[in-house]
Parts: sequence; structure tokens; C-alpha cells
Amino acid sequence: MWRVRRAAVACEVCQSLVKHSSGTKGSLPLQKLHLVSRSIYHTHHPTLKLQRPQLRMSLQQFSSLTSLPLRKLKLSPVKYGYQPHRNFWPARLAARLLKLRYLILGSAVGGGYTAKKTFDQWKDMIPDLSDYKWIVPDIVWEIDEYIDLEKIRKALPNSEDLAKLAPDFDKIAESLSLLKDFFTTGHKLVSEVIEASDLLLLLGSPGETAFRATDPGSESDKRYRKVSDKEKIDQLQEELLHTQLKYQRILERLEKENKELRKLVLQKDDKGIHHRKLKKSLIDMYSEVLDVLSDYDASYNTQDHLPRVVVVGDQSAGKTSVLEMIAQARIFPRGSGEMMTRSPVKVTLSEGPHHVALFKDSSREFDLTKEEDLAALRREIELRMRKNVKEGCTVSPETISLNVKGPGLQRMVLVDLPGVINTVTSGMAPDTKETIFSISKAYMQNPNAIILCIQDGSVDAERSIVTDLVSQMDPHGRRTIFVLTKVDLAEKNVTSPSRIQQIIEGKLFPMKALGYFAVVTGKGNSSESIEAIRDYEEEFFQNSKLLKTSMLKAHQVTTRNLSLAVSDCFWKMVRESVEQQADSFKATRFNLETEWKNNYPRLRELDRNELFEKAKNEILDEVISLSQVTPKHWEEILQQSLWERVSTHVIENIYLPAAQTMNSGTFNTTVDIKLKQWTDKQLPNKAVEVAWETLQEEFSRFMTEPKGKEHDDIFDKLKEAVKEESIKRHKWNDFAEDSLRVIQHNALEDRSISDKQQWDAAIYFMEEALQARLKDTENAIENMVGPDWKKRWLYWKNRTQEQCVHNETKNELEKMLKCNEEHPAYLASDEITTVRKNLESRGVEVDPSLIKDTWHQVYRRHFLKTALNHCNLCRRGFYYYQRHFVDSELECNDVVLFWRIQRMLAITANTLRQQLTNTEVRRLEKNVKEVLEDFAEDSEKKVKLLTGKRVQLAEDLKKVREIQEKLDAFIEALHQEK
Repeated sequence: MWRVRRAAVACEVCQSLVKHSSGTKGSLPLQKLHLVSRSIYHTHHPTLKLQRPQLRMSLQQFSSLTSLPLRKLKLSPVKYGYQPHRNFWPARLAARLLKLRYLILGSAVGGGYTAKKTFDQWKDMIPDLSDYKWIVPDIVWEIDEYIDLEKIRKALPNSEDLAKLAPDFDKIAESLSLLKDFFTTGHKLVSEVIEASDLLLLLGSPGETAFRATDPGSESDKRYRKVSDKEKIDQLQEELLHTQLKYQRILERLEKENKELRKLVLQKDDKGIHHRKLKKSLIDMYSEVLDVLSDYDASYNTQDHLPRVVVVGDQSAGKTSVLEMIAQARIFPRGSGEMMTRSPVKVTLSEGPHHVALFKDSSREFDLTKEEDLAALRREIELRMRKNVKEGCTVSPETISLNVKGPGLQRMVLVDLPGVINTVTSGMAPDTKETIFSISKAYMQNPNAIILCIQDGSVDAERSIVTDLVSQMDPHGRRTIFVLTKVDLAEKNVTSPSRIQQIIEGKLFPMKALGYFAVVTGKGNSSESIEAIRDYEEEFFQNSKLLKTSMLKAHQVTTRNLSLAVSDCFWKMVRESVEQQADSFKATRFNLETEWKNNYPRLRELDRNELFEKAKNEILDEVISLSQVTPKHWEEILQQSLWERVSTHVIENIYLPAAQTMNSGTFNTTVDIKLKQWTDKQLPNKAVEVAWETLQEEFSRFMTEPKGKEHDDIFDKLKEAVKEESIKRHKWNDFAEDSLRVIQHNALEDRSISDKQQWDAAIYFMEEALQARLKDTENAIENMVGPDWKKRWLYWKNRTQEQCVHNETKNELEKMLKCNEEHPAYLASDEITTVRKNLESRGVEVDPSLIKDTWHQVYRRHFLKTALNHCNLCRRGFYYYQRHFVDSELECNDVVLFWRIQRMLAITANTLRQQLTNTEVRRLEKNVKEVLEDFAEDSEKKVKLLTGKRVQLAEDLKKVREIQEKLDAFIEALHQEK
């Protein structure tokens, strides 16, 4: 009876538990009673088999918390009497269940947030078509003619495919509902369970037998725990990877369709549907600013801190290959193991309808979809690199600017630098290593430059040089992105995959970075296409253990993800720093303008190109002024210059030998022969040389003579260079020399003097020539014998020993001439001996050659004085000349000779003047224009020839203004895009 009474009490406890269950209507099913309540006196209930193990199995598929098994519950033995330490195991059980509920609910909330965030990321990856909103209204009515909407609809995944990708939400909802009911009921029954525990302690052995009824559940837990946690994690990661790859392929297919659509729209616009001009893209505007900055000499503490992506790495680490994958074209020259990047290459990537490339200073477009254009582009880049490298060097700091446009390209500016080397090999300049380091540091020192550090994954990390260099430039890694290339080779060769993970996570290097990426740039075959490399890269990472074992995250692999990350980082840096740089240039502009106003208040701000144009106009005006020179002035200059050139030959080789003859017939014969020989061999050439020199002198006079207040000495060096180069290029017409020979020959054959005026002119010309020659002879004799007694007394000058000997010899020879004034031009041997003995008798030792030299000058002076006297006698000889000197002892054949020479000079001067004014001046003007055009294209020439503080200040002002204007336009466009 006592046992029956206790059973009745237990049933009343169960009924009270049912009555007190809030939130339910009607009677509570037995399945929802607490486990302890169901295990007391309902052993024969058909649903006595507990459902707890099945519930845990349903949760096992969707929650990672099921791997935490509950501890086995053990009933303490019944103790009678006072019990100071009661074991409240039901309370601990309830507390654990409540904690589990909050964990599961928190995981559900976190999973929902993660799903929303993933959806937002996928939505951001879809290209933005807001830049082309203005296109839509004009073609919306014709879109069905150009786009196959049915084809696009079929290409999209259907609802069944999407349903397969989504999890089974019905099962999740059912499981969550059971959990909610279970935990809600358990939370409210905690107090009743505690009271029932005291009753169970009084039941004794039957309670132990009843509790052992739950042992089958514990056996189910053992079977459940046989599935290891690692296998579950691997299964979940593999399912997640396949899901990501599937969605990635769907997105790529949609992006490809989007590219085709945008390309079609832009091509339609090119055909003339829209007459509005396309605005410059943001990246094109930004690239123009960088191009201007590359030419700017920062001499006023204005440094270029605008962002750009600097690609650095060890030689053959794959820098160029990564850049080609980002540009989606194989545009750079390549070689096996040798240095190919010899100067920095600035590549501006922008979006466009066609995949093309063009240089900053050229209008030619290279179609990157054609292999022949790609080969031509690679050759052009290599030629430009070799042209930039100076003699004796291996690399050059001069930048090559290249623009690449194409559909789907990420907008950014990248600079490919020469690879860092550790050892200088044969064929390289000794300072190659230091030069590469200085170029790399110059670009990386920019605090806003994004450093794309390329590391070869197929070689030992300890051999890397560039990581130390990057760590020095960016020790905190705030603007560095680390890229590990050739991961396929690294995974194949590296025995420990965790080493690759350490490299990617930056644990193997002292350098820090914003992000770490792993890429594959092909199989090492230079003929691989970009599409083949991309497919190989996706296939490799899909099957790679590095991704399956979570050593690499999905967003850390492929060049596509790298390109997106670099572009986002680039534009973030641009938005943060561009306005600060604009303010810096505004301050620089104010300082330069103030300096100009203080130093040159009345002068315009003309830069080097404007000054060159001004100098060019002045030079052309001066060349044109040559044609305004009068014919009389040309002929006078030509005649005087020609006579100065030929007078020595006429006197020494024609007149003096002919004058030594004894009669007029021999004189005329000798003159005719020598004039004929002179005309055939030397005279025309001498005349052309004189004419060319005269043209040079007149041109130089017009170029260099000051123009008064308008003269600007800043052009002097340029004018001198233009003059020298023009004269060097100018060549006299060869046919003029042949025609001039005939004219001169005819002029010299004419011996007839028609009037007295011509006769007097000939005598005057002869006197001038002889007097000039006599003066030269007197100076020669004075230098030979030294100063006379007057100069010795007045200027305290003395004769040298040699001059004294010459003076004694001269006096002895003058005595001999006084004895025989008609002495021939040459001394006989006995006369030389007589003079030498006479001098020796006075104690003067002389050499026979000294006597001959002195005699030449003494006799020359004697002959010229005699000729001048004869010239004075011939002033009255025109009458006898007309009668052919019949019945007259006077013979003036030398006057006729000089008249023939004078007439030849006048005719030659007239002929040369005509050739100058009609031909040569125009040809010289043409040469000057060509030289100016060549100088205009040669910036180095202009910098060398137009120098000075004024030029440099105006040049800086122009460039700072241009940079500021472009920066302001770029900032405005950037704000509009926001």
C-alpha cells in the first residue's frame, strides 16, 4: 500500500506538471513531458521510446553545436537524515540547455547577417552602368533589334537550379520549432523538476531501474560521435567551395553578357547615333595629371604625392605577368631569364568598347585582339626602353606612358618597375643594382603610393630581396599588397603546405601588408593566351588543397580578385589624398606668381615653348631681311671680299713675274697664260667661297646686331645655334661654279678700255693695291730689322741680335740696289758671296738663306715703289693707249692688267649677287625653317638653348597652373560621380 500511495503521488506530480504548462491549450501529450516524468510509471506507453536522439540527429545536419554531447546523468545514492550538500543536477542540466538555446539562436541571427552581407557583396560586384544612363533613352526603342533577350533569358539559371543551391529551409524551420518548444517547456519546468528530484531520491532501486531505461539513448550518442569533427568540417567546406564556384561562374557569365551589351552600346554611339561628345573618364583625367607631373621639375618643394600602384618585385618574379593578367593582354616584351623591363612603364587602365593600347605621345592604336598588333606593341615598348637607356647604363629612370582600354578593365594607374637584382652580371653597368634600388625607392617613398609587392612562390622565401626593401618603405604595411605568384609550382615543390600559408599570412616575412593574395600566371609558356591562363588558374584553385584545407580564403586567390582589391584600394587612396595635393599646388602657384610680379613686373609670363615661338618669328624676320639688302651693297661687299682673297695671288703670282720681263709682248703673254690657268683651276671656287662667306656674314650680322630696347638677350644662344646649324646644312649650287668660270674667262680676255674714266679707275685700283702691298712689306721689314732709332729713343726699345744681323744685311743690300736700280728680282751666287764677305769684314756672321730672305723684302719694297712711280706716269697715258703706245716710250700694260682684274671682279660680284638674291637666300631661309622645326621637336635642345631664371620661373608657373586646373577638374568629376 505504501508503494501504491507513492505511485499515486508521482502521478499527481505529472498531472500538476501538465496543468502548469503555459502557452499550450488542452492536455499536454506524453511526448512533451519531461524525460524524468515519462520514466516513472508509464513504462508501457507505446511512445515510451524517447525522441531525443532523433532530434539530435536532425540538428546534426544544420548546426555545428550538435557535436557537444550532454554529460551522462548519474543519480546520487539516497541518504536519509540531514543532507548538508545536495546534488542539484537538474538545475545544471537546465542551465546547459538554456545556454545551448541562446547559442543556436545567436548562430541563426549571425547566419542571417552573414547571408545579407554576402548578398550585398555580390550585388557590389555587378558592374555599375550609371555612367551610361544618358545613353538609354535614345536606344531603348531599338534595343530588341540589337540584343537577343531570349538568349539572355535562357542563359540565366532557372528556379530549379537556384532551388538546388539553396538549403532546405523547411527542415531548418521544423528543427528550430522543435528546439523552441523543447527549450521553452524545459525553462518553465525547472522548478517542478527540482521538486520531483526529491521525490525520485525516495524511490530507491526502482528509480535506478527506471533511469537505466535511457541507456539506449546514450548508445545512440556513441554512434553519433563516431563521425569525426574533421570530416564534418571538410564536408561543409567542400560544399561551400562548390557553391561559391558555381555562383562565381554565374556571375562571370552575367558579366560577360554585360560586357557585350556595353560594347554594343558604345559601338552604336561611335556610328553617330549620339552626337554628344563622350566625357573623359576619371582615370584618363587622373592619368593626364600624372603625365604632367612626370615632366615637372619640383624645384620649389612641391613633391608628387598622388597615388599610383607601384609594382615591385625580384627579377623574374612574375611582375610583368601579373600586370598583363590585370590588363588582359600580353603587352610587354619577354625573355628567358634576362632583364626585359629597363625603365618604368606607367600603364593607365580604363574601360572602353575596344581592347586597344596607345602611347601618350602617339596617335597609333594597337588592337590587342590581334597578334600582329601585340607583337608590334611589344617591339615598340622594347625600342622605347632601349632609347631611354643612355650609353654605358643598363636601366633608365625615364617613364614610358601607355594607355590600355578595354571592356571590363578595372580603372587604375600602375607603374611597372625594373626587377630588383642581387648580383650584377656580365653585360650590365656596374651601378645597375644601385640604380634599380634608387628608382624603386623614388616611387615607393610617395606616402600615397600603393605598393604591389610580387614574390615568386616557386623559390625559397629567404632569397627574396624586395620584401626587405618594401618593409623599409612601408614598415606598418598600410599601403602594401602582397602577391605570391607561381602558386602551382609552390604547391608542387613545397613539402610543407603550411609554409605557403605562412607566406600568405605574412608570418614568414617581417613585412606587413593590407592584404595577401595568391595567383597563377600560367604554365611558363610565353605563347599562352590570357584566356588560357585564366582557365588554368581557376582550375588549379578549384582543385587545390590550399583552398580546400582553408589555408587560403576564396577572396585571396585569382588575379581577378587581386585586380578588384587593388582597384578599390587605389580609388580609396585617391579620394583621401587628391584634395590635399590640390591645396599644395595652389600654395605653390601663389608663391610662384608672387615671385614673378616682384622680379618681372612688365613682362609677360612666357614659358619655354612660347619663347621659342617668339624667337622663331624674329629669326624668320631676320632671314627675310636678307632679301631686302640692296644689289649695290651686295656687289660692293662681294667685290671687296673677293679682291682680299685673290690679291696676294694676283700680285705675287701674276703681276710680279710678268713685270720682270723685258718687253711688253712678253709681259702680256705671261699675264694671259697665268690668268688662264688661274681661271680654270682656282678663281671660280674662290669666288663661290667668298660669296658663301659673305652670305654667312650678312646673315650673322642680322641675327646678332642689337635691336635697341626690343633686344632680348635670352634668345642669343638660340640664334647662334640656328645660324651655325643652318650654315652647316646649306650647300652652294654646284652648277653655279661652271657658269661662273665661263663668265670670268670672258671678262679677263677683254683688254679694251673704252674711256678715260675707266682708265683712271684702273689706275686708282692699281695704286690702292700697290700701296697696300707696300705697307705690308714695310711692316715685314720693320719686324725683321727691329725698331728704328726714333722708336728706340722714344719707347725705350732695343733690337735683338738677330734683328741687328738683319739690319746690317738690309743696309748692305740697299747699297747694292742703289748702284743698280734695274737689278733683277733674284740675286746671283757671286752677289750673295760678296754681301756675306762684306758683312764678315764688319764682324757680322750671316747665312746665305738669311741674305735671300732679306733680299726678297728689300727688292719687293724697291719694286713696289718703282711701280707706284710708273703708275703716276701712266695717269696721262690714256691717249697713248688709244694709239697703242706708238711713238711713245711709255708702256702701261700693268694698268691694263689691273683694269682686266677690276672688271672681272665687278662682273663676278654681279653674277654672285644675282645667284644670292635669286637662289641662295631662299635656300638659306628654307634651311632655317627646317632647323627651327627640328629644334621645336627637340625638347632637350630648347632646354639647353633657352635658359635663365626667367624661363624656369615661367615654365614652373605654366606647369603648376596646368596641374592645378587638371586636379580641380578631376576633383569636380570625382564629386559628381559620388
